Parts: sequence; structure tokens; C-alpha cells
Amino acid sequence: MLFFRPDISELRSDTRDRRLFRRTNPLFLATVVLPTFIATVYFGFLASDVYISQSQFVVRSPDKPAASGLGILLKSVGFSNAGDEIFITQDYVKSRDALKALNEQGQVEKAFGSPSVSIWDRFNPLGLDQSFEDLYDYYGRKIDVEHNTTSSITTLTVKAFRAQDAQRMNERLLELAEGLVNRLNNRGEVDLLGYAQREAREAEVEARRASQALAAFRNTQGIVDPERQATVQLQLVSKLQDEVIGARLQLQQLQALAPENPQIPLLRTRIAGLSRQIDSELGRAAGGNRSLSASAVRYQRLALDREWADKRLAGAMASLQEARNEARRKQAYVERIVQPNLPDEALEPRRLRGILATLVLGLIAFGILSLLLAGVREHHD
Repeated sequence: MLFFRPDISELRSDTRDRRLFRRTNPLFLATVVLPTFIATVYFGFLASDVYISQSQFVVRSPDKPAASGLGILLKSVGFSNAGDEIFITQDYVKSRDALKALNEQGQVEKAFGSPSVSIWDRFNPLGLDQSFEDLYDYYGRKIDVEHNTTSSITTLTVKAFRAQDAQRMNERLLELAEGLVNRLNNRGEVDLLGYAQREAREAEVEARRASQALAAFRNTQGIVDPERQATVQLQLVSKLQDEVIGARLQLQQLQALAPENPQIPLLRTRIAGLSRQIDSELGRAAGGNRSLSASAVRYQRLALDREWADKRLAGAMASLQEARNEARRKQAYVERIVQPNLPDEALEPRRLRGILATLVLGLIAFGILSLLLAGVREHHD
């Protein structure tokens, strides 16, 4: 009877291989083979194509200094970057308000939750009731805004599972950013011009009131300019006084040379009449409440009121014009440098790189864990 006797060396080799397999295979499977297999299945069969649409724009304002690089080139034609509006547009594009405007008719949910999208990448894959915050979290992973401080160029990146959806959402977000900047311009113009216009209206009303008060005074008093008329009155009084002095001298001469001259009574009558006329003219110039001097005080006050109102009106109108010029200088706007493109190829996911990255990380993890396990065994031995 023949017996089969296996080769002892082969048995020893097989036993050694099985020991090595039992020692290393579970760890290698868990850290390298299994993750690489899952990555291969996901990137090779499950992951949906992702299309990326990019656009570039700058926010410009004529009155602010330009940066270096492209900013200097734009400054040479009279434009500069508007710093505050840049960061406002960045935050707005990634805000809930922008998502609400973008998703007015559910376009975002339809684009990201389409049945054609892999269940692993799709928004709301189970068809449950999702809140707006869930959509916002998902939206934040598909939108990216980067600002280059050197060139002042902002790059807007939109990811979607269809090329048309990526381009459409990028275009719509640019329109929303432009609308926001326009609203900021309008609000700034209203705020800047509102106070200046109110001041101009008040100054105009005050100037009209002062002019009407001065005109009413002239009509009531029958005087155009009390100061000038008082000057005329005093000049008249001065002439009358000169005539009185001349008449008195003539009277004295006649009385000394010809006491019986018949002109003496006439001169006395003339001197008396001139004196009464002088008293009357002096009374009109500087006597009583209706004199020119009293009217001049009220006239000066009204004239000063009108002058001050006219100066205030002129200053208010100048301020209004300056405010209008300032409002025009502060106008900011979005200037597109690169229009949203229509991608003709899916750039993500990078399948081969994902599989290789998973393999490399698995090997690194396997090596580290093997060293740790070897150290633990040596410590126990």
C-alpha cells in the first residue's frame, strides 16, 4: 500500500505564508485594499460629473485710488477699485439672500437634486423635507468667491452637474451682485443729497420770507432806503442852513447900512421860513418813531436778515451742487472682465487622482499602523 508523503519544505513554506497572511492581511485589507476598492467604485461608477463655470469682475469707482498691476492700468483711464463694495459683493454672493433670489422658482433645488445626479452627490437624495438651511449648506459647497488684492479682480466659481446650470447660476449671481451695487449707489446718493436738498429748500423759504418782509416794510413806510434818503435830507438841511446863514448876513448888512430898506422885512420872513423848513427836515430825518433814523434801524435789521438769508441760500445751493458732484464721483459699478463660461468638459471629480490619493494614503496608514503594532508586540515580548 502506497502512502502519499508531502514535501516537508513545501508544508513549512505554506505554513509560513499562511502565518504571514493572517498577520498582515487584515490590516492591509482594512487600510489599503478596502478604501482603494471603495474609491475605485465611487470614482469609477458612482460619482457624477461636475462642471465648473468661472467669471471674473472688478468693482470700480472713479474717486478711489487704484491698486498696482491691473489697477494702475485701469487708473490710467480714470477708474479705480471700490474697496468696500468688493467685500460686500463677495459676502452677498454667498449669502442666504442671494440663494433666495437664485432659487426663486426652485432652479437651484432642481439643478442640485436632479435624479440624473448620483445619489452620493445629489441634494436631498432620499426625497425628504429639507429646510432652507440644508440647501444653504449645500449651496455653500458649490459656490466660491476669491479676491485678488493685487489686481483687485474677483473670481466667481460655480459648480453644477450640468454645464448649462453652472453657467446660468454664474450669470445670475453676477446680475444680483450688479443689482446690489446699484442699490448701494442709489441709497448713498439719496442719503448724500437728502440733507443738502433739505437745507437748500429751507434756505430758499427763508430768503423768500426775508425779501417779502423787506418789501412789505418799504410799501408800508413809503421808503426805498432810509439811509440814502436820510443822507439826502441832511444834504437838503445843509443847503437850507447855508441859505439861512447867507440871509442873516444880508439882513445884518442892510440893518447896518440902510435900516429903512424895504427888503429887511422880506429877509426876516425868508429867514423864518427857512428855519421852519430846517426844523421840519430835521424832524423827518431824526425825530420821532416815524423819522428816517427810526426807520433805518428796522430797515437795517430787515436788510441784514435778507442778506443773511441770501448768503445761506447761496451756500446751500453750492453745497447741493457739491453733493451732486460727490454722489456722481462715488458711483461704483461691477465691470465684468471674464464672462461666465459654458464648460464643455467635466473637471471634477478627478477620478484617477482620487483613486491614487486613496491608495497612497492607505499605504501610509498601513505603514504607520504596522510600525505601531510591531512596537506593541516587541514591548509584550
